[in-house]
Amino acid sequence: MQHDELIWSIINHGFCSFKAQVAKEQTFCKNEYNATGLCNRQSCPLANSRYATIKEEEGICYLFVKTIERAHSPKNLWEKIKLPRNYTQALALVDKQLAYWPKYIVHKNKQRLTKIHQYLIRMRKLRKRGEKKTSSD
Repeated sequence: MQHDELIWSIINHGFCSFKAQVAKEQTFCKNEYNATGLCNRQSCPLANSRYATIKEEEGICYLFVKTIERAHSPKNLWEKIKLPRNYTQALALVDKQLAYWPKYIVHKNKQRLTKIHQYLIRMRKLRKRGEKKTSSD
């Protein structure tokens, strides 16, 4: 059984290898599964037994879900769910998968999906623009 509050008290008041403190009041987290980039109790993937985040790998978005039932096997701790390329379908799938989760996690993951989707669109546009310039030369 995981004790989230105990883990957070150790991470917050002790040492965490992912913590990066820029200013006295602002602390960032470098963990790849952190949905916000901030180091706080709600955003810490280490101190939450139920956590979800969205990551992009080679142009494809994935929803990573961590549940307490998988804590005994660190290799299988994160369930990887492929999201559709269509933005509205991906939002609907995030809503479906995180239906009974805290609103904070759902909202932050939707924000992250929006941000990732927008930069993937920009990458595709830049790639097309580069191909047009090389083909016209």
